[in-house]
Order: sequence, then structure tokens, then C-alpha cells
Amino acid sequence: MAEFIYERKVNYYETDRMGIVHHSNYIRWMEEARLEVLEKIGIPYDKMEQDGILIPVLSASCEYHMAFRYGDTFRVVVYPLEFNGLKMKLGYKIYNKETEVLHSTGETGHCFVDSNMKLIRLKKEYPDYYNAFMTWYDNTEKL
Repeated sequence: MAEFIYERKVNYYETDRMGIVHHSNYIRWMEEARLEVLEKIGIPYDKMEQDGILIPVLSASCEYHMAFRYGDTFRVVVYPLEFNGLKMKLGYKIYNKETEVLHSTGETGHCFVDSNMKLIRLKKEYPDYYNAFMTWYDNTEKL
């Protein structure tokens, strides 16, 4: 998988009075895309939670290049930047699907913990999950 793409239309409730998407929604879209990519690489987040793994957000950043408006269709390209089995960092590029204009870029940082917030070493404790992440990481062209 060279990249993962998530897409949908902007909802009306995501806009402000001017019809422009509120800035907080870009971070939400990154989360939606992140959960979809986990599903696509074979490790749905609900299954990870059932197995006792949580993936809290340690950091999130977003740069806004151009606003979206109600009715626009966006696509989020998600790609891994770093992964070592304890932590990962993901990159995001959010485009207008019709025009291919880049509207936003961002990153999120995460770690893997159990329900007591103790760090989990995926390679040792959950090798199947580790291998799924490594396969995605190794087969993704860094954008």
C-alpha cells in the first residue's frame, strides 16, 4: 500500500456562520482517517481496545493552507512518518478531491499503552500488530 486515502463530503455542522469549515474539524478528519487506515491494514481500533491496547494522541499539529466550504469533498492522505513499536508519528495531507488543491497538512504522534497507561512494546507483546504496522510503514512511500 503506497498510501492510504480517506474521503468524504464536508458536513454543514462542520462549518461556521460564513460557511467555512471550523479549524478544529481538520484534526477530527485526521482521526477519522487514522481509524480507517487501522481497519485497512487489518488491525481495527475496536479490536485493539478489546486486546487491551490504547493509542493516545501525544501531539497534533495542523497547518491550514486554504479553507474548505460546505459541500466540498476532501480526501485525507495518511502515511507513517515514524514507528518503533512504542510510538508512532503519522503525516496527513488534506486535498480538495475535485481540484486536487492541498488545503491542509498535519502530523499526529501516538504511543501504545494498556488500560493502566503503561507503555506497551508491540514487537514483544503483540507481534501481529507490530508486523501489520511495519508492513504498512515499510511499504509506504514517504510523501
